[in-house]
Amino acid sequence: MIKDIKQIIENLLHFYNFENKTLLSVGAGGGQFIAYAKIAKHVIAVDNDKKALQILSKKIKEQNLENKFTLIHSDFMDIDIKSDVVFFEFCLHEMTNHQKMIDHAKSLSNDIIISDHNIESEWAYIGNEIEKATLSWNIISKNPILKREQYTSTQVFKDYTELFKRVKEQGDISINRIEKYRDKREIEIPMKYEFAQL
Repeated sequence: MIKDIKQIIENLLHFYNFENKTLLSVGAGGGQFIAYAKIAKHVIAVDNDKKALQILSKKIKEQNLENKFTLIHSDFMDIDIKSDVVFFEFCLHEMTNHQKMIDHAKSLSNDIIISDHNIESEWAYIGNEIEKATLSWNIISKNPILKREQYTSTQVFKDYTELFKRVKEQGDISINRIEKYRDKREIEIPMKYEFAQL
């Protein structure tokens, strides 16, 4: 669990002004960062994971933001909805053909915001995502970047069991990388991340 989710949201809102804007939020399922919707005009949340959208729907209701969201279960490339900004929410590294995704986003909006793992992040290393994040940022860097900023947060877990539950879906490499935490309690793992505006 991210220790300072509130700070990440503050950093995001400082990085880009979402006020009164219609967002096309890609990879929005899970709903960790939905607080930006409070100042946005409307959020069109797109995710190809139905279960993640169900979690998002629950969080939207908990925060009384139902009137701010439209949820769409779809592949991003099948979306043809114009917006003020396309926001890739910690998902671009998981996609194939990053430049194609960026080009499609440019066809839908003038502003593109990308949030994703920094390639030096210990948390991304544990999740076996450094290679994917490196490829993603290399492609992003080939586009005109208006602004790019790095931040640090922390993933916290009460014990190894909680950490294991969080990373087990990442596979054997991730499970092997958390072995050093087996007998630990109150585990803290640094998580570096970045925002970029194209």
